[in-house]
Parts: sequence; structure tokens; C-alpha cells
Amino acid sequence: MSLSTALSIAQNSLLNTQRQTSVVSKNMANAYNADYSRRSAIVSSLAPGAQIASIARATNVALFRQNLTATSTWMAQSTIVDGLDRLNLSVNGIDNATAPAALIGVLQNALQLYSGTPSNRTLAENTVEAARQIVLGLNQGTSAVQAFRGDLDSQIASSVAELNQLLSDFKAVNDKIVNASGGNRDVLDEFDRRDALLKRIAELVPISTIPRANDDIMIVTADGSTLFETIPRHIHFEATSAYGPGTVGNKIYVDGVPLFSATGANTTASGTLAAMVQLRDDYANGLQLQLDEIARGLVQTFAETDPNPPNATVAGLFSLAGTPPVAVPAATGLTGLAGEIRLNALIDPSVGGDAQKLRDGINFDFNAAGHASFNALLLGYAEGLDNPASFVGPGGATASVSLKNYSAGAVGWLEDARKTAANAAENKSALVLRTTEALSNITSVNIDEEMALMLELEHSYSASAKMLQVIDEMLKTLLAAVR
Repeated sequence: MSLSTALSIAQNSLLNTQRQTSVVSKNMANAYNADYSRRSAIVSSLAPGAQIASIARATNVALFRQNLTATSTWMAQSTIVDGLDRLNLSVNGIDNATAPAALIGVLQNALQLYSGTPSNRTLAENTVEAARQIVLGLNQGTSAVQAFRGDLDSQIASSVAELNQLLSDFKAVNDKIVNASGGNRDVLDEFDRRDALLKRIAELVPISTIPRANDDIMIVTADGSTLFETIPRHIHFEATSAYGPGTVGNKIYVDGVPLFSATGANTTASGTLAAMVQLRDDYANGLQLQLDEIARGLVQTFAETDPNPPNATVAGLFSLAGTPPVAVPAATGLTGLAGEIRLNALIDPSVGGDAQKLRDGINFDFNAAGHASFNALLLGYAEGLDNPASFVGPGGATASVSLKNYSAGAVGWLEDARKTAANAAENKSALVLRTTEALSNITSVNIDEEMALMLELEHSYSASAKMLQVIDEMLKTLLAAVR
């Protein structure tokens, strides 16, 4: 080997070591960056010596796609869990203390106690107060449900705006990658940025990526709607300014196509957008329907029927807002009753009413003889809470159950959904963790490995430097001999 050849090999070695050291240093600097993929210098043989052919980025397309899918499903499920917990706490309170079922139980106990001593005015007022708490619970429950829907609607609008921005950012990064394809410009950081954008987009909507020429990518949703193809497609959503019972929320449109509708506590949704729509339109409306049915059942159970012809039925202990107080017809599925239910002013001591009218009759005199021990109405009301009646459930099916059991079923419906959703979230979380860990094992930086490689490079640099020193001395000796 000639001295010039040896010199060229030593110089190439120093240059290679310099680039490799730069790559390792960058890896170590990004060791805790979750969106960074480890770089490695690819060395190829070159006679004489070797050179850095390229800088490669660690990746696994199949695992990355699986991780995107798992992330979408887990984000949707965790959104359902959080939403159901918020809904339950705002309507039913801690340990279901303010649930209609609990309040109805308190009223029934008060009626039974009052019927034992019907002449006791304090017991009469306690019973009326128990009824007042039911009214407050239903009114506040309706307000909480509609506030929950309005808050979700605002979150949907914010997330849609974010999604449109993410797609716009994706275009900018994707264009840089496509334009640099086949050139010498380093766009590995743009690849990292593009993958990070895909992860965030997948949290909002389920996506699939389709590779195209020049490292271009097309993005479609799970149901085939196009999100990005050279340019981003617009995601449209029109927020509703205020929600009330019966208000229908607007849909989300992806490139003019409605976003997939999800069902079930173990939700079929992927991405937070579909999950929030499901909470807003299914669970919140389902709970509102049950509150309305409970309000209807209370008004009907405590309504008074004139013992004399034409036997008119009017509002009793409970009524609907209006003058005079309104009694509800027998139809099921009426909307907004829980927000309109009121305590009849004729027996409300706080507005000058007489609580003992509950014993004798609010609108009609059922105790014409004026007996202090008259308790037939009170016993009838207490028994009425256990009598079967027709109620419609969240799924639209009608069943004959007692008001007490129906209100307990409303609590059970939400609790069962929460339990199912929480169990599903654990399973989907485990899948995310497994795919993330598997992908991380391939793409993330291992500090120990990088440190070991850095030591090897230091030794290589020292050897190359020593070789240059020896060649320099030999060249000096040769030149001296020639002179």
C-alpha cells in the first residue's frame, strides 16, 4: 500500500468518524423526545477505505400503523369513560346521593312516616321538603345534562379546528419531504414531524395512510373519507350556541361525508371526535329521556282526580310550569319535563301554601269529615310509587315497571355503561402500551447503546489520528531522504 493510499484511507476514516459522532450526539440529545426516531450512519466500502453512504432513520411501517389504530380506539374509549364519569357525578352526585332514585326513596319513607301520624304538621312539612328535593334534583339534573352537551359541542368545535390546522401543518411538512425526494437534502427531521402529526390526527379521527411516489402520503379515515391527498380536505362542523332538551346537535363532515356514528359503552368509535358526538347525542340524551320519564311519572302518580263527575284530573303534589299548574297526559317520551317539573305552590309553605293539604287533598276535599287520622291519600301515594306504569327506556323500548324501579334502573343504566366502558378502556390501553413499546424498541434511542458506540468512535478516531501521524512522519522522512 502506498503512502498516498494510506493517507486517503486515514482521511476518510476521520471524516466518517466525524459524521458518525454527529449522528450519535443527535441521538443522545433526543433520547427523551417521543417523536424522534433513532438515526444511524450507513457505511459502505470504497476502494480504498469506506465512506458514509447515507443517514438512515429507524422505522417500522406496519408497527406504526398498528400503533395509530390502537391510539385512535383508546382515545375514543378514554373519552367515553371520562364523559360518563362527569355525567354521573353532575347528575347523580357522589355515591349517587342526589340521584332521583335516592330522592324518591326519601319521599316514600316520608310519606309512610307521615301516614302513621297524619295530624303532625312537622311530618307534613318534611314530606313536602322531600318532594322539593326531588324537584331540585330533576331541574338541576336537566341543567347539568344540557350544560354537558353544550360543553361537548364546544370541545368538538375546538377539536375540528385543531384537526384542520393539523392537516394544514401536515401539508407543509409533506411538501418538504416530497420536494426533497431523490435529492441530497436531509429531511429526516421532517419525517419525524410528519409522524408526530399523524399520531395527533389519529387521536382525533381513525386514519389509514397510503404511500405514494416520492415519499408522499395520502390520509383517509377508517370509513374511506379522504382527509389529505396533496391538499388537506376541509372538516366542517357548525357548533350549536345553546342546548336544551330536544336540541339536535350538528354532525361533523369530513370532505362532505358525515363522520361515522359510534355505539356502545365498549364504543365502536375511534378518535375523540366520534366519542364526543356519541356522548352528546346518545348518553346525554338517554339520561335526559329517563329524567323526563321520572318527572312524568311523579306528576301522574301524585295527580288528583275529582271524585265528582266529570272526574277531572289535575296536578297534585307535582306539576309542570304554567298557570294553572299543568298535569301531564299519559303519553311517554315527552321531552323536557324534568326541567319543567315544579312543586305545587298550594302546599309549599315557603310561598304561603299549606303542607297538610297533602293529607286532605290539594285541589279537592277528600277528607270532608275533617278526621285528623285520615291517611288514605298518603298511603295511596306511597303505594303508587311501587305500582307498575308504562315507561320508555333509552333504547326506545316501553316497559311496565314501577316509578321507583324505573328510577333505580336509570342509575343502573349509567353505572353499567361506566363499568363496561372502564373495562374496555383497560383492554384498549394495554394494546396501545404493547404497540408503543414494540415500536419504541425499534425507533427510540438507547442511551447505553449510544454511549458504547461513542466510545468505539473515539477509539476509531484515535486510531485514524495515530495513522495520520505515522504517515506524516514517514512522508517527512521520505522528503528528507530525497533532499
